[in-house]
Amino acid sequence: MTKSAFQLPIFHPDYRYPRAKNPYSEKLKGFQGRVLCDQDTEKHPGSWKSEFQKTEKLDESSSDALLHVELGCNAGHVIVEWANQNPKDFYIGVDWKFKAIHKAAEKAQKRKLSNLMFFRAHSERVQYMFGPQEIDRLYLFFPDPWPKKAHWKHRYITERSLKELQKLMKPDGIFHIKTDHRGYFDWMREALEKCKSEWEVLECSFDLHQNHPDPESLSFPEVTLFEKIFIREKLPIHSVKLRVRTI
Repeated sequence: MTKSAFQLPIFHPDYRYPRAKNPYSEKLKGFQGRVLCDQDTEKHPGSWKSEFQKTEKLDESSSDALLHVELGCNAGHVIVEWANQNPKDFYIGVDWKFKAIHKAAEKAQKRKLSNLMFFRAHSERVQYMFGPQEIDRLYLFFPDPWPKKAHWKHRYITERSLKELQKLMKPDGIFHIKTDHRGYFDWMREALEKCKSEWEVLECSFDLHQNHPDPESLSFPEVTLFEKIFIREKLPIHSVKLRVRTI
């Protein structure tokens, strides 16, 4: 029997999202194009800057804007602040949780941020959301570490995903990753060793805030909500910044 489009692996090109039963699914429709869900997030790969420009009727100077994408943006604690502080750039936050995206969109709407959109979607499908060399800055902060060995197959950062993400980045594009889980961080570094032709490591830290005089004073967007908790618990933050290699 042939698998249906819903039963295929999430990263498969023919995968289709099942009909959402979450009560927040309907509520997200009220944000008038500022929130896209499921298959709608894959309608304009390579053209998201143009979509921002059409929606807001921006002038041609906006063509110099950078496109920032945060995978796993949660309730938008960081990306809303970024968009507010940098109105000339464009921002897209991606998360699979309906309620989290709803909270994020409410914050953006309250601040009247026209340079920010949210995607309710799986990060595993990012290669279908964006086109080649479309993203200027990419962020992944505190992804699920899947600590049990039996679950390592679910970890997002792998050699395969790093090579797929590299294709979506502008030449010299930057990718910043943070995690509190040392085991996952070592896993990431091993994957990066296999991707030296795609990515250059600009910065690597096993304790990002070690030299800060008062890390507990840090707030959004310097740190995420989870990061604030980890700092309070004296857990070291592991961080790596990558740049796309150019030929």
